[in-house]
Amino acid sequence: MTDTELLDLARTFGTPLYLFDERSLRSRVETITQACPDRTELCFAIKANPFVVPQMATLVPRLEVCSPGELSICESCDIDPDSIVVSGVYKDPVLMDELVAAPKLPHRFTIESLGQLELLHGLAVRHARIVPVLIRLTSGNQFGIDAETLREVIDARERYPNLAIKGVQFFSGTQKSGPRRIVREIERLDEMLGRLELEYGWRAEELEYGPGLPVAYFSDDAFDEQALLDAMGTALANLRFPGKVTLEVGRSLVAACGTYLTRVVDTKCNRGQRYAIVDGGIHHLVYYGQSMAMRQPPCRILQDGSGDGGAECETTWNVFGSLCTVNDILAKQLPLAGLEPGRIIAFEQVGAYSMTEGISLFLSRDLPAVVTVGIDGAPRLSRAAVPTHPFNTPYC
Repeated sequence: MTDTELLDLARTFGTPLYLFDERSLRSRVETITQACPDRTELCFAIKANPFVVPQMATLVPRLEVCSPGELSICESCDIDPDSIVVSGVYKDPVLMDELVAAPKLPHRFTIESLGQLELLHGLAVRHARIVPVLIRLTSGNQFGIDAETLREVIDARERYPNLAIKGVQFFSGTQKSGPRRIVREIERLDEMLGRLELEYGWRAEELEYGPGLPVAYFSDDAFDEQALLDAMGTALANLRFPGKVTLEVGRSLVAACGTYLTRVVDTKCNRGQRYAIVDGGIHHLVYYGQSMAMRQPPCRILQDGSGDGGAECETTWNVFGSLCTVNDILAKQLPLAGLEPGRIIAFEQVGAYSMTEGISLFLSRDLPAVVTVGIDGAPRLSRAAVPTHPFNTPYC
């Protein structure tokens, strides 16, 4: 969006403000889809950005939820259960019972432990349903089950007649900036699925793989994305596994669609260092703040077209948020021209996680409004600013 468009939205909806551009979102989905073979489908992990669920539901066939709250978001947005993959390390038994008993089952449940396997099979038997599941393979952490346990489950699959074991899910981390690791993981998964068929006579129908595609959050994040996507697409095309491939993607789909606007409310110079205080902070931009501003985020002062500020020389500024903590740094030694109270700074690449991972209740400051800009360029208020002090107020 242009500076003029962003300034108009700031005047209309106030600051701080999250903006998500559906035009950018669609372009990103197309980029990743075109890099993959035709049999590949995308699954969006909604934890990356729940506010674009209505738009994403029209762009990808699957949405992954990992909590009762995320499921409620999908229900509020009238998402078809057949589009939902129910994942997560903790599956509440009461909620699972409701889902298995519902007239229409979710597209898939993931199995992250033998306990979840027994839970879902018991519910499936109780409600006389055949429940479709994916077995999650661990990458060496608390998620999923290990390869030996996976083989035991496949070998004993006849003990679970009410579970339709559709395939395997694997996710090993994010921000993988080099293609070698992704290609190696795809090749190993292909080999594993082949061995399972050879040894146990079980052919998976689906492989769900989370490639952990990277996002360039800072100016020094350098990687060849096209080479990475080309290598991933080639590895997927070379799979001997004949079934459906689902790519579970989160931040890489949505990061670029987001912009965060925050207004300068004060400036000062302490011991030769210039400080700008803004009405936002690390309670809204967790990825910038957690690096203690040692890296430069993509941001700029918005220009209103009058030329104001354009002729001034750049000077370095430390941009701090409105929280009363020395950790609330958005940018350090940032070269900016024309910075003064009232000016608006736009931070880019904030479409993933920022709006939900910050320390949003600290100091009881409001949550920003969220605006989604449609394909036609028209803004829609997705959420008004939300006071947080009621969450922090004791019963008196």
